[in-house]
Amino acid sequence: MTATANAEKETLGFQTEAKQLLHLMIHSLYSNKEIFLRELVSNASDAADKLRFEAVKDGSLYENDPELAIRVSYDKEAKTVTISDNGIGMSREDVINHLGTIAKSGTAQFLESLSGDDKKDSQLIGQFGVGFYSSFIVANRVEVHTRKAGADSSEGVLWECEGDAEFTIESIDKPNRGTTIVLHLKDDAIEFADGWRLRSVIKKYSDHISLPVIMTKEDHGEPEEGEEPKAPEDETINSATALWTRSRSEIKDEEYQEFYKHVSHDYQDALTWSHNRVEGKLDYTSLLYIPKNAPFDLNNREGARGLKLYVQRTFIMDEAEQFLPMYLRFVKGIVDSNDLSLNVSREILQKDPNIDAMRSALTKRVLDMLDKMSKKKPEDYAVFWKQFGEVLKEGPGEDFANKEKIAKLLRFASTENDSETPEQSLEAYVSRMKEGQDKIYYVAAENFNTAKNSPHLEVFRKKGIEVLLLSDRVDDWMMSHLREFDGKTLQDVARGSLDLGDLDSEEEKEAQEKINEELKGLVERSKAALADQVEEVRLTHRLTNSPACVVVGEHDMGSQMRRLMEQAGQALPDSKPIFELNPEHPLVKKLDQEPDEDRFADLVSVLFDQATLAEGGQLNDPAAYVQRLNSLLLELSN
Repeated sequence: MTATANAEKETLGFQTEAKQLLHLMIHSLYSNKEIFLRELVSNASDAADKLRFEAVKDGSLYENDPELAIRVSYDKEAKTVTISDNGIGMSREDVINHLGTIAKSGTAQFLESLSGDDKKDSQLIGQFGVGFYSSFIVANRVEVHTRKAGADSSEGVLWECEGDAEFTIESIDKPNRGTTIVLHLKDDAIEFADGWRLRSVIKKYSDHISLPVIMTKEDHGEPEEGEEPKAPEDETINSATALWTRSRSEIKDEEYQEFYKHVSHDYQDALTWSHNRVEGKLDYTSLLYIPKNAPFDLNNREGARGLKLYVQRTFIMDEAEQFLPMYLRFVKGIVDSNDLSLNVSREILQKDPNIDAMRSALTKRVLDMLDKMSKKKPEDYAVFWKQFGEVLKEGPGEDFANKEKIAKLLRFASTENDSETPEQSLEAYVSRMKEGQDKIYYVAAENFNTAKNSPHLEVFRKKGIEVLLLSDRVDDWMMSHLREFDGKTLQDVARGSLDLGDLDSEEEKEAQEKINEELKGLVERSKAALADQVEEVRLTHRLTNSPACVVVGEHDMGSQMRRLMEQAGQALPDSKPIFELNPEHPLVKKLDQEPDEDRFADLVSVLFDQATLAEGGQLNDPAAYVQRLNSLLLELSN
């Protein structure tokens, strides 16, 4: 930012990215203009919640005005709409930090996400924390008058912006704490300088706000002759009752959805929700939502997450992460406890045994919600899985108690239809298992095509055995914790020796033993040629079309996990692959008949490098591979 003028009044410039975003807001990125009022009322409600929380430790912050409320007014002649609250307010530093930097953690990601579709783009805004700037959709000038609770009246701040590259900020005298926002309406937004229009928007979007939203009653005509003019009267427009305290039977779906948008700052409806009251040893209410879209920072495990915590309907904190495990960080909502102290802190939450019991119950409730959705609304579950499936896969490694529940929710691509869309459940896989099959087979690779075309699948395709195709970065790690399902072992087809058990006939097993004995010499020569590049060379019957493949040792780290940890800069112990040759392949048969040991070594090295590439691996010496391949091509051309 750049500043001019004196210390009392400054003119500051927005960041370059913020200028771009502000330009989009001014040109009506929102397809629905009235949402500006929902955003400002929601922000005012949050400010009141924050004051309540701070006042638990310091009651003087109420400044002899403990009745918290939001007031909305308008002036037709001046073409203004004003939203005021007596919440926590802001200091000069707060104003610069919060209003001078749009979406400070997500502006770049937001701009990269824009598609050019006005309706779709408008739904992104809530994911990037820029709701205040919806003001500029209806206003060509915005004033923010604010003072932080507990500060002197002379420490008020006035922030002004006309939607251009700069804003001004100056010190003012403000007797009352809190924030007042004055919107100077554009000509095409004059409809909002009307009492009935504002009332209808408040009822539509903000009826669930637990704070009263107050307006002056409309004056119906002039007083009759001799009558005294009536003093202006106030009226509360919303129901001003915390939605979660009401009975489920009297809450409409539309109200649940609007409350979701309030707590999540999302602009799309939630996929599903669960509203539940628990009484007994513990006494609490929860209202949990599954979003439709992932936030931009979902994969940042250090990012903000958690539920809004209330104690006896008093707001305590945002993002109370203690109530749900990390792999459910996408869940939004509130929990309201009657058992916790009003001065509870994050440190106390970490040590309170009641929190562990609540966490366990809330986790099971979320998993039950997802299970119900997967069975009754599979289309919605497919939407959920596309957005949050990779995060849910963290569950088996983080939540041993619910491993089986999580496993039922997992979805995979498979050779059943070779589709990249993950739609196969483990339960469905088990229902299709061949007679005599006692394992669930899978292959993990860098991407879907590498998995689908893996040479390790050849014998499974030949025998019609389904294999799960895993290509997410987390898959190898997940499978190291998810060892079995429904009594069936999960087996990586690219790990260890292949034993199909009863799926191989006695004749096939005898033939395999016979050829192993016949080609002992080939195995020994190959091992000598590859020297210290491999752990072992052996014959395989897992291949039908490919001459060779590489296999991870039974107890070694998977290749996908190894690549992931190497990319993260972690030092790993050396691990050599097992090299397997297909004794039925013409190239391998010809190799066995090669008398020249140098040429034999070159041919084996080429097969080994090709097998490494087929698995998505990297060659230790690509130049040597190219040189050997060129030599072979020259021989063929002569």
